[in-house]
Amino acid sequence: MSAKRDFLEVGDLTPAQFEEILARAQAWKAEPGDVPRPLDGRGVALLFEKPSARTRTSTEMAAVTLGGHPVYIRPEEVGLGVRETVEDVARTLACYCSLLAGRVFAHATLESMAGAVEIPVVNLLSDRAHPCQALADYLTLREEFGSLEGRRLVFVGDGNNVAASLAFGAALSGIELTVASPAGYELDDDIVDRARNLGGSIEISNDPYEAVKGADAVYTDVWTSMGQEEEAEARRAAFTGFRVDGGMMAAAGDQARFLHCLPAHRGEEVAAEVIDGPTSLVWEQAANRMHSARALLAELVGGPDQ
Repeated sequence: MSAKRDFLEVGDLTPAQFEEILARAQAWKAEPGDVPRPLDGRGVALLFEKPSARTRTSTEMAAVTLGGHPVYIRPEEVGLGVRETVEDVARTLACYCSLLAGRVFAHATLESMAGAVEIPVVNLLSDRAHPCQALADYLTLREEFGSLEGRRLVFVGDGNNVAASLAFGAALSGIELTVASPAGYELDDDIVDRARNLGGSIEISNDPYEAVKGADAVYTDVWTSMGQEEEAEARRAAFTGFRVDGGMMAAAGDQARFLHCLPAHRGEEVAAEVIDGPTSLVWEQAANRMHSARALLAELVGGPDQ
């Protein structure tokens, strides 16, 4: 990695860097006493335009266990693009902090921040990508199955930012990814093409029951994301038949595990019998948000030994 290291999309990493971060996260999870303190005495700015329980808590604790001091900033405190330009906010935070992480509406906001400062900028979620979630997802699968190479992951639902980050992670890890969505809600062609150009095995399907056959893991997310509330009724109608329930998991096979990035709407995109059942890995995923974020932040600020 170069001296200026940002993490706006999973594809910002090389396959070797991706594997190294997952391996380090798994090792530090097993041996907490080995976790270094590369952020000792340094601030980590956490700018949230959109709230999140898991993202805020996991990133704050990742910073704390690396020796850092997280500073949580609400949107009304800075007035992005209204009271001050995005660039000026980023420059101000860079005066006090060694790393800037943002959970924002528009991906362009993060790109503007990254272009304005010399400290690392991390995407905690944007309309285009959710890369820290993907790190936790692949860490969870790595723990469950060992090697990721050749495993089959099927994402059932909206071709959203979570699916996009999974696609780039698949390209870096050797996972075979299928995204099964209703017509009109597929993963963008641009994302598919970019992931395939990175070497990814990415397939698109409109038939979830056919797609999940033989999957090692079945993943879903809410059908209506934050900011799409006015589309909720139309989306519920469009996603009829895409609920991950016992029948769909049976179609996948006894080997299949279940993933969900949370929050979940039981009875909508997933049945309670699945998310609360024996094949579910959702709480391992949730825990791994902190473990994967910790390994990522250590890498971005100069490596685990600095």
